[in-house]
Amino acid sequence: MPLRTRGGEEGEKSEEEGAEEVVRRPGHHPSSPSGGLIPDSICVSSSGQCQVATPQCRIQKCTTDFVSLTSHLNPAVDGFHTEFCKALRAYSACTQRTAKACRGNLVFHSAVLGISDLMSQRNCSRDGPTSPTHPEIPFEPCNYHSRTHHSRAEYLFCGLFGDPHLRTFKDSFQTCKVEGAWPLIDNDYLSVQVTNVPVVPGSSATATNKITIIFKPYEGCTDQRVYQAVTDNLPAAFDDGTVSSGDPMKVRALWISERSPGRHVELHAGYIGVTVIVRQLGRYLTLAVRIPEELAQAYDATQDLQLCLNGCPSAERIDQAGHLPLPVSPPGARERCREQLEVEDIYFHSCVFDLLTTGDANFTVAAYSAQKDMESLHPHRDSWRIYPRTLHCGGLTCLIVVTLY
Repeated sequence: MPLRTRGGEEGEKSEEEGAEEVVRRPGHHPSSPSGGLIPDSICVSSSGQCQVATPQCRIQKCTTDFVSLTSHLNPAVDGFHTEFCKALRAYSACTQRTAKACRGNLVFHSAVLGISDLMSQRNCSRDGPTSPTHPEIPFEPCNYHSRTHHSRAEYLFCGLFGDPHLRTFKDSFQTCKVEGAWPLIDNDYLSVQVTNVPVVPGSSATATNKITIIFKPYEGCTDQRVYQAVTDNLPAAFDDGTVSSGDPMKVRALWISERSPGRHVELHAGYIGVTVIVRQLGRYLTLAVRIPEELAQAYDATQDLQLCLNGCPSAERIDQAGHLPLPVSPPGARERCREQLEVEDIYFHSCVFDLLTTGDANFTVAAYSAQKDMESLHPHRDSWRIYPRTLHCGGLTCLIVVTLY
């Protein structure tokens, strides 16, 4: 059987009769060093039918490499900015290499946008050196990722804001009364307790005016540290006056970062992979926490009352609102909340709920900030949005049932 070569000449087939015929279909590939022709697909055929091998979208590999490149970096150590930018450029280069195969992939396009945003935030130049694809992460006993090699650790998120509204580790969204002191988290590594007080006399609405966080001792990394915030006192230090724990010349085990004096602080526990964000908005406090799942599950039977883990007790959940004459009309409340929250998810409806219940416009900013903190800490982008399944408001009552999409 004659074969026609690229030059158009005929030659004799060297394979025996009936052998498979391999046809390469060349096409221009922009990532080729020469910009020339390389096979886009290979067609293997014995009967005129082909199976075409298409390129595979490898955005997950790009993201995993970026996490490996950055998980051990410490913002407080000299050289952090340079190494982070190098990792971002490597991430960007990886997305470019897989761009053709990822056409139409929403995760890919989200990653590209995220890289661009991070480069702008960190003032990283597009041109410059990149990090090696497979970095050797130095062993640091007080760095959770280094110590456990958990660059792919599964994280959980919990948030509390407003009236108060609770988002649990399981992404259950509840509005609760829970007046007084209640534990949000209580395990072998971390304890978080909040105190809620009535917002308006005669109403069941409460909000958080005190947060106590205890980082329990961890041998070789930190002794016990207590952080406490109350209304109008959001300190940038632990109770003992320190702002960090661990060897500052290496990787700090625990540190506080003040983002806005008296309004926004972040606590980073690198030795257990925990980040906590505390804000004061108006007269009340909000909280957001990210923690590795394996550590969140490290508790015994005496520690089972944890709102982040199991939600509010049924007797403390608010299903209906409207114990007071509404100080803001529903249309006005929606318009105020829409100024801060464009998407009408559960954060938007929580904003409306709080305005109708309290009339305090600061709760609109609280809902917005809670949403942004959730987006910065929640590990799964596809779980960010929670939308009401039903919304029924009549007279002074409003019932919201939520579902996760």
